[in-house]
Amino acid sequence: MNALKFVPEGWDNEITRLNRENMKQYLENHETLQGLVKECDDNYNLYVSFDNGLKGIMPRKEVEGINLQQDGLPKTNLCTGKVHKFVQFKVTDINDEGTVTLSRKQVQEEALKWVKNDLKVGEKVIGIVKNIKPYGAFVEIGGGVVGLAHIEDLSIARIKTPYERLKIGQKINIVVKSIDREQGRVILSYKEILGSWEENAKKFTSGIKVKGIVRETEKNKNGIFIELTPNLVGMAEYEEGLKYGQDVDVYIKKIDKEKRKIKLLIV
Repeated sequence: MNALKFVPEGWDNEITRLNRENMKQYLENHETLQGLVKECDDNYNLYVSFDNGLKGIMPRKEVEGINLQQDGLPKTNLCTGKVHKFVQFKVTDINDEGTVTLSRKQVQEEALKWVKNDLKVGEKVIGIVKNIKPYGAFVEIGGGVVGLAHIEDLSIARIKTPYERLKIGQKINIVVKSIDREQGRVILSYKEILGSWEENAKKFTSGIKVKGIVRETEKNKNGIFIELTPNLVGMAEYEEGLKYGQDVDVYIKKIDKEKRKIKLLIV
């Protein structure tokens, strides 16, 4: 397996195959590897199983390098929460009995350095959705570094919850919107990944009937917004009784590419 470089944990779900022959290479090259945590002991050390009888141990102090308590150790739930999950690490030592010492902390420190020095605004990166809140989604973008995509950056069409676009554990491409290099914080945007207005509009033509989703139920002078596909919204005349998120059939009256507007008729 090739060394991982700033990709989310579990992205490819492959376990690093360690043996004594390749151990020296991994140690010398300081490569980032990946394995599945099998156990967490009473001292909150993690254990990772490998082939050829090798056993990996990740001391508690090496489990986390970002979210630490005042004593410099990760919270206990961060350790127990890694069981049966893929984690990335660097090999720091191997003894004669075949026990390999691992460090996830070193991977995080390297990833934070990447964020502070090399990551660029506008760059597209790989991510895994780790948590969803009403205001946005937390997405790991590599080495345990997590960025926030606010709800307004998840969709052009108005949505009430990030769950309408993403789900926890989903693997996505996402764009870097801004970076606080001093704090190592990243703000992300997903709506660019869903395609531009022009790209989405090419999927439709005037004079056809398609399905849409109601995205606004309040009456206004312009009409009601209907989502045809993520990042493409048309306008129909207001009708009573429609509910947010409701599926409706609409007739495409006109696609105005110059004004980037679509006129619809609910049928």
